[in-house]
Amino acid sequence: MTTGPSPASPPVTRDRRADLIVAVAALALAGWVTSGLWWDPNRRAITVNSSDQALFEWLLAFGGHALTHGENPFFTHLINVPDGVNLAVNTSITVYAGVFAPLTYLIGPPATFLVILTLNLAATALTWYWLLSRHLVRSRLAAGAGALFIAYCPAMVSHANAHLNWTAGWLVPLLIWGVFRLRRPGNAIRGGILLGVLVAIAFSIAAEGLFFTALAIALFLIVWALHPARRAEVRAALPAFLRGLGVTALVAGVLLAYPLWLHFAGPQRFHGTGFDPLIHSEDIAAYGSYPRRSLAGWAGLGTSLAPNPTEENSFFGIPLLLLAVACFGLLWRRADRAFRATLLALGVTAVVFAVLSWGPRAKWHGRRTDQLLPFGVLDNLPVVNAALPSRLALVVAPVIGLLLAYAVERLRAEPPRHRSTELAWTLGFAAALLPLLPTPLLTSVREPIPRFITAGTWKQHVSPGGVLTPLPLTIDVTPDGQRWQAYALAHRQGEFRIPAGFFLGPGGPDGRGRIGPPPRTFDSLMDQAGRTKLVPIITDGSIKQSLTDLHYWKVEAVVLPDRVHGAKYDVDEEALRRTATALLGPPQRIDDVWLWKVPPP
Repeated sequence: MTTGPSPASPPVTRDRRADLIVAVAALALAGWVTSGLWWDPNRRAITVNSSDQALFEWLLAFGGHALTHGENPFFTHLINVPDGVNLAVNTSITVYAGVFAPLTYLIGPPATFLVILTLNLAATALTWYWLLSRHLVRSRLAAGAGALFIAYCPAMVSHANAHLNWTAGWLVPLLIWGVFRLRRPGNAIRGGILLGVLVAIAFSIAAEGLFFTALAIALFLIVWALHPARRAEVRAALPAFLRGLGVTALVAGVLLAYPLWLHFAGPQRFHGTGFDPLIHSEDIAAYGSYPRRSLAGWAGLGTSLAPNPTEENSFFGIPLLLLAVACFGLLWRRADRAFRATLLALGVTAVVFAVLSWGPRAKWHGRRTDQLLPFGVLDNLPVVNAALPSRLALVVAPVIGLLLAYAVERLRAEPPRHRSTELAWTLGFAAALLPLLPTPLLTSVREPIPRFITAGTWKQHVSPGGVLTPLPLTIDVTPDGQRWQAYALAHRQGEFRIPAGFFLGPGGPDGRGRIGPPPRTFDSLMDQAGRTKLVPIITDGSIKQSLTDLHYWKVEAVVLPDRVHGAKYDVDEEALRRTATALLGPPQRIDDVWLWKVPPP
């Protein structure tokens, strides 16, 4: 059997054909995963995470509005009046909002959200394929296998449940490329400027992901550089590398000076996060389990070991773990000393991040032990305490993808001597990867935005820039207010402000963050009515305090649509209407909503 190219199929032609096949596969898988939304982007929502979808739609609309109206894209008083929200400590996706602003104005925030989500998945596959095929392996098959696994691994499919930040995995190979490019002599300025811009873009889209990527690259480089086979190379490249890092820090520092100041010293900042690291840590057993949105999950083998369906950050399954170990062993046996340094660095990085993902205390099949783990020691450090430990497992998937790519290339270059061994490898790859093939995200119809908003009727009842609130108030589980506001901003209707909102802000225990503002009497009564379907006991005191709350927010109109979208539970509109009537008197029927005018103080 000849190994050289045939005259009818030169290498360039075959390579281009392979590139096209990978591109088509990447786009097809992206469309397949998000297919449930494409039927009607404006009416359908991701079932398990419609709240985050509403948030990102709002961020796209607000970012475009801020860009076209000369407003601050990192701080806003449109939500959480009167205090406002520091978007620099939230996931503001500023670059996406600016780049896609024309599309947002053209087709609306929900459709733009879907376009970005789909492109994120496809672009992640294509950028990893580019890095692998142009810089790491010669085999296009190997590069395609590694890239498609990384882009559609369980963690990425899980975060496709509305996370525009975490699905932007295309940033990672570009950052890796930018860092290693700094080794070139004479490339400090140009390479440093380029990497500095990439860092600024990554910060504005996925700051937590940038932090994890930086930690992973730093750990890899330290282990790689300390290996005896690489020390001479490191000494030769170190001066150029450090100069390039200096330029990178300067460029990124200039571009991010204001967002970083807001993040660490600006108003409405906080430390830590609004999520419990004990809950948002990876179950050790999850590494050998299967995810729900996969072929194995469809067959009933999926588990619920993640804190929620958007955080299945490992879930590789035992066959893939065994395959990864086998690939590592194969590569180690056939590697020279220099490549063993790379393998060692990859292995250490994967193990360290896997252990850190287990969080402060070990957990096995949902049962938590008292065993203190490394993350429990690091959790009090600044910046680290704002990260969710389970997401550190996201670093493991690219390492496995790299091992798969290297192993495929090695097996193609040096096929096993025995046919039975070759068959065993083929079956091993099939058994490990086929169960992880993704299935489409679960979607469902969500309540439409009322005509009161879409027709612009709200402008007759709220002064320009005035405050309107839906019932119940806008929070993560009832995101209607931000959906309404996103529609008004994207359709150039003007501005109305809302109290509360879905955001991270101060007010949590021990000075940590929390989701939304601390509750007040009025929104607590409305939340109770919507959840329990019962009208709370209303007293003269609760009426007086509710009016005080509405005056504190400067609310001019309280609005209840016929159908309220509850992101986690059904909301009882009748109980809300009766409770608001007991507090504010009889409502007016305007278009398709009930409206209460708030009397002046």
